[in-house]
Amino acid sequence: MVLSIVPALLGAAITVILALVAILARALTPPAGAAAAVFGVVIVVTVGFPFLALVALFVAGGVMATRYRIEEKRKRHVQEGVAGERGVSNVVSHILIPAGLAVVSAVPGNLLSGPSVALLFASALSFGAADTFASEFGVLAGRARSILTFQPVTPGTNGGISGTGQAFAFLGAASTAVLGLGFFLLFRTPVGSPALFLLVVTGSGFLGCQMDSVLGASLENRGLLTKGSTNFLAMLFAVLLAVLLLVAAGGSL
Repeated sequence: MVLSIVPALLGAAITVILALVAILARALTPPAGAAAAVFGVVIVVTVGFPFLALVALFVAGGVMATRYRIEEKRKRHVQEGVAGERGVSNVVSHILIPAGLAVVSAVPGNLLSGPSVALLFASALSFGAADTFASEFGVLAGRARSILTFQPVTPGTNGGISGTGQAFAFLGAASTAVLGLGFFLLFRTPVGSPALFLLVVTGSGFLGCQMDSVLGASLENRGLLTKGSTNFLAMLFAVLLAVLLLVAAGGSL
């Protein structure tokens, strides 16, 4: 679905305003805010307001998680940016795939149905929320272990996991699934089976977060991946996993 000119202009204006608010609140750096605005406009114009709403909620949730006990994180040097702000690499790595799905869905004759676009889009953001929540809350856990060796590591180490982090990862994935379903139903966006939507979005987002930890422990710690590329590849894994889960459950693209 591509919006007509008036809704498209309204959506673009709302997107730019939201990006400016994020910059003024120091949640995003100016370059990150500019990137968010560009990708946000692409998303709202090509697939509509419920998709933009889910992105905005993802950003808001990430900001709240990042700012939680920020002074303690700063003292331990595990905060995002200087004071919790997200940079352009972080924004691009988390929004490139959702924007790509939006663009593909707008191409005439594409292979993705409306319900599958909604599910895959939500699965990508489900991973983003799971990863952000796991990192921002898990870093405050007293103990962590490597996801590969299960040996104790310092909380905040790439590939380190904890009970707290895993619980919040699941919360991030599940809440994205529930809220995404709510937005899509509110705007009458086709989602197929609601139960299947919830299961696939939650499962792919949570398992994508585990892949992020595996990539962090195996490749990022060796300097073979950056944080941004690790996030991008893990999100791609989450989306591909969502495809497999959807097909395995008898759904179709």
